[in-house]
Amino acid sequence: METRERRKKHDGMDIRRRHFLGLGGVVLGSAQPALVASIGAASLTTEGRAARLGLTLEGPLSWEWRALAEPPRLVLSLPGVTWRGPARLGSAGPVASALFDDEAKELRLNLARPALPRRLPGPAGRLLVEIAPASTEAFSAAARRDMPVAQGSAPALPLVVIDPGHGGYDPGAIGRRGTEEKRLTLAAAQVLRRKLQEGGKCRVAMTRERDEFISLADRVAFARTRDAALLISLHADSAPGAKGASVYTLAETASDPLAAALAQRENNADLAGGLSLPSVPPEVQAILLSLMRQETLGDSARFARVAVRELTRAVPILPKPRREAAFIVLKAPEVPSVLVEMGFLSDPEDEAALRQPEHRALIAASLARAVEAWLGATQRATSG
Repeated sequence: METRERRKKHDGMDIRRRHFLGLGGVVLGSAQPALVASIGAASLTTEGRAARLGLTLEGPLSWEWRALAEPPRLVLSLPGVTWRGPARLGSAGPVASALFDDEAKELRLNLARPALPRRLPGPAGRLLVEIAPASTEAFSAAARRDMPVAQGSAPALPLVVIDPGHGGYDPGAIGRRGTEEKRLTLAAAQVLRRKLQEGGKCRVAMTRERDEFISLADRVAFARTRDAALLISLHADSAPGAKGASVYTLAETASDPLAAALAQRENNADLAGGLSLPSVPPEVQAILLSLMRQETLGDSARFARVAVRELTRAVPILPKPRREAAFIVLKAPEVPSVLVEMGFLSDPEDEAALRQPEHRALIAASLARAVEAWLGATQRATSG
């Protein structure tokens, strides 16, 4: 209950804001680069007698409205924003024209008649504002005030990190037909990224976008320093007798010999991987990790269940497709993480299927549906 109440204090889609967790003055975490406040799209439409302003957020946003007279206008101040929408939004309802001033970082709405702004409820990553007709007296009173008529902030969409396994001088598994795991994972990751971006429910980043080697520790750090809501690591490994897709979450004790063997194989790709913990007594480190991992592991398990459900509907799966093992890449204590084996290159049928773009697209579509369902459930849990 305490955790639930704490999370309710934040916006429902601010899913993961536990990058730093302090205990007795000790902090576990790493420096987090600030997201750039940015707007990817903007629209102004007529809604009855009012106008509706819609902004699509690509980064966290702070804003304030001011009413100004002579001439009558509303000014939306967006400090530090990168504006990628159209500079002119046209007219709608009481708004005669709308223009974004990039130097001042202001959206200026010139009014045909008195109006005032009111924020509307909307999905994460969208700022919706109604510009509604107001009396001359109400507008004049707002314009005389030496303070904003409205202000607030909005977070960015949650970030999903896709991790294409292996890369560079580490090819990963190699099938009988010479298929390299590193190439399959990158190709599948690119399709998954596109599908998630088309869905518009999250931001997406990839730990690698070309054929390069990245250490396991750097893959973990990539997700952690960006305050990711979810990490999905894609693989197509080799294991005698194994066939079909499967999903793995973190556990220090593997759920079965196959999961243990896969974890050992993947972890050997980078013997220096792992987390950097603060210089505190071991018992304090254990407490810090336990506090963060308890909730994170639950979130990981919930996503894994949804991912298995969606994969089962689309592609062949491994018996007992939901498994656990001590994969280093899943060890970010505050980022829910899963490793998806799309199939096994040691199996000729899996290799043949994974070489087909159509099959990889089925996997990507299944995982995209799982991500959107999981994000939706998380939003309801944090706002309900």
